[in-house]
Amino acid sequence: MPDDSARTGRRPAEGGHGFATRMSHAGRAGTRVHGFVNPAVHRGSTVLAPSCAARREFAKRRFDQFLTYGTQGGPTHYALEDVVAEIEGGTRSLIVSTGLAAIAVPLLAYLKAGDHCLMPDSVYGPARALADGLMRGWDIETTFYDPTVDEAGMRALIRPNTRVVYVESPGSHTFEVQDVPAIARAAHAAGAKVLMDNTWGIHHFRPFAHGVDVSIQALTKYVGGHSDLLLGAVTVNSEEDWRAVRGAASQLGQYASPDDVWLALRGVRTLAVRLKQQERSGLEVARWFESRPEVLRVLHPALPSHPQHALFKRDFTGACSLFGVVFQPRYSEADLCRMIDGLALFGIGASWGGFESLAIPTTGSITRTATSADLGGPAARFHIGLEDPADLIADLERGLALLEAR
Repeated sequence: MPDDSARTGRRPAEGGHGFATRMSHAGRAGTRVHGFVNPAVHRGSTVLAPSCAARREFAKRRFDQFLTYGTQGGPTHYALEDVVAEIEGGTRSLIVSTGLAAIAVPLLAYLKAGDHCLMPDSVYGPARALADGLMRGWDIETTFYDPTVDEAGMRALIRPNTRVVYVESPGSHTFEVQDVPAIARAAHAAGAKVLMDNTWGIHHFRPFAHGVDVSIQALTKYVGGHSDLLLGAVTVNSEEDWRAVRGAASQLGQYASPDDVWLALRGVRTLAVRLKQQERSGLEVARWFESRPEVLRVLHPALPSHPQHALFKRDFTGACSLFGVVFQPRYSEADLCRMIDGLALFGIGASWGGFESLAIPTTGSITRTATSADLGGPAARFHIGLEDPADLIADLERGLALLEAR
């Protein structure tokens, strides 16, 4: 990452340090700088300039984040942007208000009326809604493709007006792992940009090393870590892409609360240890599910039983704690809901990546147009938090007994 100390006042993290060390030190003033450990919360709308000439000069350099107005962010935002760029392995990162905003900003930066976009059929539901709604209304056509497509298949899908190929790996609810390098080769050969939702991969998947141009993350999830903020990030690896996404965000008025940004900065300090613990616990619970006769299959890329496990092993360095479970077809959706309702340690709610465990039924909420939505039985999505996995398994065992209580 470039030395941005003139912008942030911090010393860049030393090269070669481990992830936990970098998350402890990135975006801070440094260990030899007098003051508090954490950066301050900088709130503001009006930004004063020392002179008219200086203000004009700052305005010319708006992409370099010389402040002229509060919507361009401030020192608190810049610190988190540095940290997220560090996580993603990119050069610049932009903090926006939500994960969905992080999806919308780059899509609208690269697409205009008459353009064509490719999205995996397993894409996050609100991203599909954006493509089918506002984007379609603006004469931007989207084709949803089989997420397991290979390079030749992607080449066949690309049209002369295809400007964006979108990937999300693993896919929402169904957890297909995409061959991102192969897809990126096909996209770049046709002059299209590759945008990726990397929220599940977070730091386990290095997007720019695999051909991605723009990486998207919902910081609401693991970076926040406590289910109490909404934020998104758009990270790039070139000046050209930085100007595109920064310009779009500015025109759309995208801005994130500095208070939420500060909470995310605090959350990121424990990110490495939380991810490691939740990965272990998630795999323990997923393997337990695999051993149960009530379960048809577990949708977890890190399990050898996953159809794209080889791709996962090739491209990812680890896993997060979100996965799906498909139950035997003899059970109904009502049976599944009775089981989930009976759990004591799992909340029933959207989102994930926090300290708490969650479970939601996914049957009936999966939209597919290029592939089948039939998973073979009723399905649910589980997020494993920081509770003792033995306690979670005991709770789930009691819940499974309710599947039969008709």
